[in-house]
Amino acid sequence: MRSHEVRIGPQRLPGSLDVPLQPRALILFAHGSGSSRHSPRNRQVAQVLHGCDLATLRFDLLTEDEADEGSNAFDITLLAGRLLQALEWQRGQPSLSALPCGLFGASTGAAAALAAAAEEATAVYAVVSRGGRPDLAGAALPRVVAPTLLVVGGNDPEVLRLNRAALSALRCECELAVVPGATHLFEEPGTLEAAARLAADWFMAHLPV
Repeated sequence: MRSHEVRIGPQRLPGSLDVPLQPRALILFAHGSGSSRHSPRNRQVAQVLHGCDLATLRFDLLTEDEADEGSNAFDITLLAGRLLQALEWQRGQPSLSALPCGLFGASTGAAAALAAAAEEATAVYAVVSRGGRPDLAGAALPRVVAPTLLVVGGNDPEVLRLNRAALSALRCECELAVVPGATHLFEEPGTLEAAARLAADWFMAHLPV
């Protein structure tokens, strides 16, 4: 595994890039409100993906000043734009440009991932949302063509309801996976591992690897 600190887009947003020796694809992470690229939950998911030879890029979607303004974490257009910058950055990296790309989003980052996937229909091959708010992607949902998996905790009833509503708006291949006993942050023993395995299986099934 090769690990690098990188800078993304005009704002030079910091990112953590981890690349297996023979990567099959690149997964871009979009964290949610109040989180960052250092999120232990996303790091744990990334480790599971690494076991499938999937490279990961976890980066901060907001600058420090932007993150201090709480409303920015819910600005889906802004967050999706940062993911689009990351996709553009990937295309400029000789060692990464040929890799198929998937998006993994949590909380509001899931809406950003879906909005970005709707804009980059030929560049994004699969999307996974963990405990996400895909409903916030709004009018972008019917335009998503990438196969999409929505992973929600069984003990997170409001988010489960919102994910079911988003599922009905999607027109792509899509599924809702409920992890029994999990609450919103998947803090219960074994639940985050279960979500990570569902994500890995989805990416392996739908990325051209």
